[in-house]
Amino acid sequence: MTDLKLETADSQTGVGLESTRDAAPSLLRSLRHSGISVLYQSPDLKTLWGENIPLVWTNESVVGKRDADIFSQENADKLLGLKQDVLRSGERQLIELQFYGKDGMQWFDIWIDLDRDDHGPIHGVVMTAIETTEKKLREQTLRTLLREVSHRSKNLLAIIQSVASQTGRYSESIEGFIARFRGRLQSLASSQDLVTSSNWRGADLHDLTLSQLSRYCADPDRNIRFTGKNPYLTPNAALHIGLALHELAVNSVSYGALRSSEGYVTLSVELSDKDNPQSDIVLTWDEKIRRDHPSQDRRFGSVALERVVPASLSGTAELRIDNSELVYRLIVPRNNFELDR
Repeated sequence: MTDLKLETADSQTGVGLESTRDAAPSLLRSLRHSGISVLYQSPDLKTLWGENIPLVWTNESVVGKRDADIFSQENADKLLGLKQDVLRSGERQLIELQFYGKDGMQWFDIWIDLDRDDHGPIHGVVMTAIETTEKKLREQTLRTLLREVSHRSKNLLAIIQSVASQTGRYSESIEGFIARFRGRLQSLASSQDLVTSSNWRGADLHDLTLSQLSRYCADPDRNIRFTGKNPYLTPNAALHIGLALHELAVNSVSYGALRSSEGYVTLSVELSDKDNPQSDIVLTWDEKIRRDHPSQDRRFGSVALERVVPASLSGTAELRIDNSELVYRLIVPRNNFELDR
């Protein structure tokens, strides 16, 4: 909260204090710890006393001053117009004002009231202010988060739509479509869980790999061998690389190393230019496969690995399958990850 100072008029000031003589001193003292600021002005809008005046307004005495002497010209003009309206109509008014201090922008809700006897003469104008900076910052943060959630939800829905379309294109039956599409949705959900748990910062590659392959490995510590770097992926990269890992794992369970509890895959990450720490990275999946692997079958898995995933990262990819080995190499541009977090 704002640093506050206490200020009251000298008792010898005399003029204009009649309307406050009946106020209990304890009431004014209680304001010191309430976060409420009060400025009392005469009908000609000259300040008679102030209580808990925020330093972001002024660090000088307010007694005897007008709004233009206390506030910025913009805020003083707004307050003057509002007070003139209150003096004419007698109706209470509320305004929100911003003040820029050493700690940044601060907001206040300010009420303008008349101090008068019932249907009698006006004794003064009371300005009561409550700082709302914390509330405004929470509202701004919430709006930012909602925009971010909306943006990422649209991205995720676009990915799901693409996966559904491509899965349907390469499925020969409804049952086959449902089985494959369910697995791919589970893959996206697993990656999304990691991204969400990091407050949308992303996920590191090792955690992402374990989350995708744990359903297919008897012993992840045995079946997955990591070498090289462990990049921290952006949310978009985590979702798409997670999908690639899922496709590789499904293929491996059917035709590759993960068919056996003793088999293993190697996942390595190296800089594309070893002399440049800011270069892209090369992610390589390497495993032994069966000789009867259907390498010429252009299914969605190979399309995702060679086209969908690299295009989503603005990178490139190569899938090489020979008689006994499968190697997938994905070049990930620098804007998709961080190193040495």
